Amino acid sequence: MTIKVASVKEMRAIEAAADRSGVSYAQMMLNAGQAASRYLQRRITLNEKSVVIFLVGKGNNGGDGLVMACDLARETSADIRLYLLEARGDDDIHFQAAADAGLSVKLAAEDNGGEILSAWIREATAIVDAIFGIGLRLPLRGGAAAVLGRVLRRPRDDRPFVLAIDCPSGVDCDSGAADPLTLRVDATITFIGAKPGLLTFPAAEKVGDLEVATIGVPAALPELQRVSTTLVEDGLAASLLPPRPLDGHKGTFGKVMLVAGSPNYIGAIALAGESACRSGVGLVTIATTRNLIDIVASSLSEPTWLALSADDGAISERTSEAVIRAARAYDALLIGCGLGLHDSTCEFVKRVASAEALPPLILDADALNALSQQPEWWTNLPAYSIITPHSGEMARLTGLSTAEINADRWRVSRRYAARWDVVVVLKGAHTVIADPAGEASVIPVKTDALGTAGTGDILAGLIAGLRAQGLSAYDSARLGAYVHALAGMIAADIVSSSRSVIAGDLLAALGAAFQWIERD
Repeated sequence: MTIKVASVKEMRAIEAAADRSGVSYAQMMLNAGQAASRYLQRRITLNEKSVVIFLVGKGNNGGDGLVMACDLARETSADIRLYLLEARGDDDIHFQAAADAGLSVKLAAEDNGGEILSAWIREATAIVDAIFGIGLRLPLRGGAAAVLGRVLRRPRDDRPFVLAIDCPSGVDCDSGAADPLTLRVDATITFIGAKPGLLTFPAAEKVGDLEVATIGVPAALPELQRVSTTLVEDGLAASLLPPRPLDGHKGTFGKVMLVAGSPNYIGAIALAGESACRSGVGLVTIATTRNLIDIVASSLSEPTWLALSADDGAISERTSEAVIRAARAYDALLIGCGLGLHDSTCEFVKRVASAEALPPLILDADALNALSQQPEWWTNLPAYSIITPHSGEMARLTGLSTAEINADRWRVSRRYAARWDVVVVLKGAHTVIADPAGEASVIPVKTDALGTAGTGDILAGLIAGLRAQGLSAYDSARLGAYVHALAGMIAADIVSSSRSVIAGDLLAALGAAFQWIERD
């Protein structure tokens, strides 16, 4: 099932439609609580020595928590304790089930000074945040603020696993705002679809690992199908992988040309080139100046090369016609990695990018910076080109500030993808991929391992290689971005710290990332 990213308003409509279709609100709550119970049991080992503390609010989120607590009590030998912010009514069947099961219950109003909660926290193996769900309005006030503040003040050496149900209490699920008292949890299990706020900073820093449980809502429900933003995850990524027939050859798997490099950015050639090679494409050709070929070719054996003339060491505009003619024999063309901004190179970019009968085009880095100097630069690009800007490059292309872009990454990506008739890959945490037709996808991976020079060159080469294998512009961009992010996480594990990851580590991890996606 494709996982959608739905606003609070959209989620309310989906829930109401599911209820009308026969999946009642009561059944969804039951399914949510049981899904959360199974998830916690997968994440940590619970036995007779384990203590699980539930922070239970008065609404539906608290109901989900009560169902989860009862399920854990049935399925494990753990000591399950409920800390209620407010009393639940006598007609609350889930609270009555918890009481009948003999679970420990404490009402916040009866805990003068919070001493009982503090004692429970010191004993906790896990804490479940079931206070507020998607309907919260900030800021936090009253008892919820006091309880979360007490949990935040737990001793630093006391590190229970913390799970949030639907969202960490204190997060605005639309905007990504987060109250200062919001717990930074280890994991969040959310339901039916992801919510934009869980994938938007600063709230995204609080979410931990994100799990989505569908809780029985039919995938074909029209209200769910109409949601136009998708979460890229393993199943979707696997469905996008280009086929690999056993009798295939280099012609079967496509040919890609990369135009890259300048005297100050020699490494970009090697990083983008090797990434393209490791994408599964059949042939990679790199077009760059002859002196840079002499430097890079000795360490990068797989590509073929197209030697270009230089002005002051940078690619010259005089070579544009040669590149245009050669590129027409390829299945994709990437321009930009490490090009620099020499006047002659900028003119080269403008000429090539506006040429007729080009193969599918991918523009990165300095190619985007060069184009941003030209009014209405997008009018000369082939339809469904792919651009891969970070926030700074996007600011130069749009005229917006980086703050404006980062404040509303999804809407900005969508708006300009439609306006420019290109696929926009807005890099960052979380990377957003927007299609001119209005679709968008988000990569649910955030890691500082990607915050190092050269990782953007690897992403560009990967996307270009996938595009040459016949994927659409949108699919090659979102598959490439997902593989790239996954490789960053794998690389951090391999070198034991995200701090120590360098771009070359990502190249080494690309095979493992593809293997992870293909494992089923």
